[in-house]
Amino acid sequence: MKQLLHKLFSVFMAMLLLLSTISWTVEKHLCMGRVMDIALFNHAEDCGMKAGLSLLEDADTVKKHCCNDEAFTMQGQDDLTHDISSFDFSQKVFLISFTSSYIGLFEETTDENVDFDSYPPPILAEDLNILHQVFLI
Repeated sequence: MKQLLHKLFSVFMAMLLLLSTISWTVEKHLCMGRVMDIALFNHAEDCGMKAGLSLLEDADTVKKHCCNDEAFTMQGQDDLTHDISSFDFSQKVFLISFTSSYIGLFEETTDENVDFDSYPPPILAEDLNILHQVFLI
């Protein structure tokens, strides 16, 4: 079970690293306020309205077409090296305490019975509570 969790965690971290370093571009093609096409990493296809208006001879209608293209680009992270010296004191305290408590979860605890060899228990011949009929109520 531990090996399976370790492999899953490794794959998750590799995917997280890959997704954080890639630049993402999302383009939308809007026609009359409605989304007609969405594309990742490349250009969104138009709806053909601009080509249809270009066949008309009126130049004003070509300029006033109802289509819009929107693009959103999220730049990936290029610098992946972080120094512990760039952290402030509270971040260092959190990092060290979290790491030590997390590692403490995986330590095996051994519950050893402590034998008191030098102090033997008293030898009871009879149960004194029953003998004297003293009971806690």
